[in-house]
Amino acid sequence: MDPIPADVFLASYPDGIREAADRLRGLVKHAVPDAIERVRPGWRLIGYDVPVGKRVAYFAYVAPEPAHVHLGFEHGVSMADPDRVLQGGHLKLRKVRYLTFRPGDPILESAIQDLVREAVRVATMSRGQRLALLLDRD
Repeated sequence: MDPIPADVFLASYPDGIREAADRLRGLVKHAVPDAIERVRPGWRLIGYDVPVGKRVAYFAYVAPEPAHVHLGFEHGVSMADPDRVLQGGHLKLRKVRYLTFRPGDPILESAIQDLVREAVRVATMSRGQRLALLLDRD
């Protein structure tokens, strides 16, 4: 199956949601220029991988919904979050953490780019290294 372009995937969403999603996409690409963007229709999101040797590591996603957009991080539970801005942590999302934006919400570029870079740092670690991060926090 041919990949779905992100703008085609976003076309059915309201203008404010599309605009927020596009802005977040731009911030991810700016923070991690070699990120691979791919629509994941089964998950209803745009996912981001980063090359790590001969493999890729999934690190983030932009997930539009009718009323808001999530910028999520696959290994968010292991990320440094000194300002405690990441949401999540319930049973359904044990390791994923995310930010939520409604149309018109401020999107603080430098803070988001820092979180995106942190997401890449953590995603490219081994499972053991991520576990050590969690154990060090407890």
